[in-house]
Amino acid sequence: MNRSARPAFGTLLFFAIAFALSLYFTFAAVQGDFGLFRRAEIVAESQDLRVQLAAVRAEVAQMENLTKRLSDDYLDLDLLDERARDVLGMVRADEIVIR
Repeated sequence: MNRSARPAFGTLLFFAIAFALSLYFTFAAVQGDFGLFRRAEIVAESQDLRVQLAAVRAEVAQMENLTKRLSDDYLDLDLLDERARDVLGMVRADEIVIR
């Protein structure tokens, strides 16, 4: 008759295991490999990569423009003169060099 006064050991063990499992899954959901903190890191990293992609695309567009301006179909003589003098390290007689 005294048995009904205190909870059974099995019931207490069940709730202890359930509590431990809930703590584990909560921790994994927040800080695990696929948790909320990792998701925030991935979102921030993807934004940084988008900014880098935009910069690289702008650089590619600039290089395509320069390549087109030096192609056989469309030759920009001023650009050709500038690049040749830059590569050869030469200046014209009417230019002043400031170092």
